[in-house]
Amino acid sequence: MNGFEKYFRRTIGAVACVMMLALPHTAVAETVEVAPGVQVTKRSYTAPTNEQPFFGFAAKNSEEKASDEKFVSAIIGATGSREKAFEEITMRGWRAVNTGKIREAALRFNQAYLISPEQSAVYHGLAVVAQFRFNNLDAADELFKIALKQPNPVRALRADYGRLLLIAKRPREAQPVLEQAVKDSPDLGDAWTNLAVARFQNGDVAAACAAADEAGKKRPSNNSGNDLVAVRSAAQCK
Repeated sequence: MNGFEKYFRRTIGAVACVMMLALPHTAVAETVEVAPGVQVTKRSYTAPTNEQPFFGFAAKNSEEKASDEKFVSAIIGATGSREKAFEEITMRGWRAVNTGKIREAALRFNQAYLISPEQSAVYHGLAVVAQFRFNNLDAADELFKIALKQPNPVRALRADYGRLLLIAKRPREAQPVLEQAVKDSPDLGDAWTNLAVARFQNGDVAAACAAADEAGKKRPSNNSGNDLVAVRSAAQCK
């Protein structure tokens, strides 16, 4: 991460200014029910619809709907059950994420949405797409929060959400998420690295170094490894 140590050493101040007079009218964001009881803010991007979360909320004609149904029936038939079909498609999605193929990941998690729209991994995967493909942190934040409430979350969910909060410069919100992340996935080096960063940014240097020590034992990914070196240097860990 470029300038990571410099960022740690810089004090950031925030000043809030509230205007009580002549406030402009704020447009209310439109939401769409994407699964029973699940509302998502309607957003679209400059990209093919099947590479946008929830197909860009585009209206589908009868031919497109029939094609979706045919795909779902075929993948369930090939795998033996809806659960196995969902597992297969999301596995492909995570593989695409881990190899930097975010466009393919979008396709896979949209397919997963067609199979089982209530599952946590749909919202988790599409949050990653919103974050890394479209750089929309608000959309990613919304989807991560939904993923936390949906069935069968993957173990890395809070680690990924905590990382987003750090990127959004919200370390105080990130820390409790990441404290739980290392309980959910104690062997996940990236979660420990992100926790070390959050603790350092929140002023707890000793605890940051303790998390960094744990991260070093867990073989963090290459990107996380760079962050680990930076936070250990900034915190002057022994």
